[in-house]
Amino acid sequence: MVVIVMGVAGAGKTTVGSLLAGQLGWTFADADDFHSPSNVGKIRRRIPLTDDDRRPWLEHLRAQICEWIAEARNGVLACSALKRSYRQALEAGPEVRFVYLKAGADLIAARLGSRRGHFAGKQILPSQFADLEEPENAVIVGIGSNPLQIVAEIRRKLGLT
Repeated sequence: MVVIVMGVAGAGKTTVGSLLAGQLGWTFADADDFHSPSNVGKIRRRIPLTDDDRRPWLEHLRAQICEWIAEARNGVLACSALKRSYRQALEAGPEVRFVYLKAGADLIAARLGSRRGHFAGKQILPSQFADLEEPENAVIVGIGSNPLQIVAEIRRKLGLT
């Protein structure tokens, strides 16, 4: 199984995804690590990425997912996957499941405002919510709890207890 933990910047994808992978003994990857230097530079300069900017990034992510599936390796990928078309690009087979970390703009703004050392600050928030197309076929988990409780809920909803 490949679980894609998705949501806007600041929703806790990396924290929750790495905890989930750690508890299950699965491979973990953060989609941010797959961005090209030019994409990271744009984000740092507060320039929203276009679909053309994201296309090679999505192709690279899909290749990673396909590799996990071909190797029968379970994995967790933390990835915004905000648009339906992005999720379709990542949905490499029935082994792929999406988990949507859902949150309101106020909570996300507070989180992004206190985040240090990440290339995406709170200036990215408006474009994140503008691009967000909430998924129809995902496990939906609110982020009001602590990360361990969120992971427990994800595991329960995916039958990974």
